[in-house]
Amino acid sequence: MSTIQPVILTAHQDVLAGFYTELFGAEEIFRVPAEGPVFYLGLRIGDTDLGLVAKPEVADGAAPRMLLSIGVDDVDATLGRVESLGGSVSGGPNDMPWGQRVAHILDPDGNPVNLTQALDQAAGQS
Repeated sequence: MSTIQPVILTAHQDVLAGFYTELFGAEEIFRVPAEGPVFYLGLRIGDTDLGLVAKPEVADGAAPRMLLSIGVDDVDATLGRVESLGGSVSGGPNDMPWGQRVAHILDPDGNPVNLTQALDQAAGQS
């Protein structure tokens, strides 16, 4: 059995931890080392783990090539909170032909994140 865990390298670990905690309800589940400056911070969003690795030499605006896609209960409501938490909106929201409402954002480090919501869920909220 295999699992995939996304890990973000960041010079701003505290900022990203706050962003994912406030926007998606992430909970800290693991840190290395347990005391002192944190190298690795493990967060859980729903049933998925996200790692944040402190890497001071990572240049601002030079985010690695990766994309997080995070399912939310309400794309529009979530989108409205992004900028106040240090992220930015890069597109959407749009209803897609494959049955999702999708918006595109960037986290405070510039990493792309898709916010997704099943269209049948969106219709139920009208």
